[in-house]
Amino acid sequence: MIQLIVGLGNPGDEHTSDRHNAGFWLCDQLARYLSCSFASEKSLKGQLAKASQKQSPLWLLKPQTFMNLSGESVGRVAKFYQIEPSQILVMHDELDLPAGITRLKFGGGTGGHNGLKSISAHLSTPDYWRLRIGIGHPRDFAPEGSPHQEVASYVLKKPPQKDLALIESTFDKVMQVFTAMVSEDPSSAMKDLHTQ
Repeated sequence: MIQLIVGLGNPGDEHTSDRHNAGFWLCDQLARYLSCSFASEKSLKGQLAKASQKQSPLWLLKPQTFMNLSGESVGRVAKFYQIEPSQILVMHDELDLPAGITRLKFGGGTGGHNGLKSISAHLSTPDYWRLRIGIGHPRDFAPEGSPHQEVASYVLKKPPQKDLALIESTFDKVMQVFTAMVSEDPSSAMKDLHTQ
């Protein structure tokens, strides 16, 4: 059962609309869905919200350390509340999926994502759940044969309205399988999410 949901992003108003903050966007939507609100927890280096669940608390976390150091906050929260890595779901932007596609997986590599690298290091394992929110790759926007925008620049920019609408549409799909995803074996929600 999932006890900690982490949305990845960068803090600060200047990053609010960045593609890299897709995890924050979904975490905010989940907080509204669950009728809970975030409070700053400086000792845990994040913004934390507690939602009511029948069997155990469900925590929502937005690390405030900047993406590359996200594991500092995740590690502290997991240790403080005695949450196992397998009970953690990390929601993050994914370059290798087009906008409008969201995929759930357990464990595996980081795909070069610095937030995941930091979390895996601080948890001392890659064995936690990930919800990969497709944002597309800059090569998809470049004419064939021409150079494309650098990844670092791409993720720190606002997506065009068409892509933003596609990304937000996937959040609705996540809400439809949310209960199964956190209250049962998350893999039971995987098939439904991947076939929508």
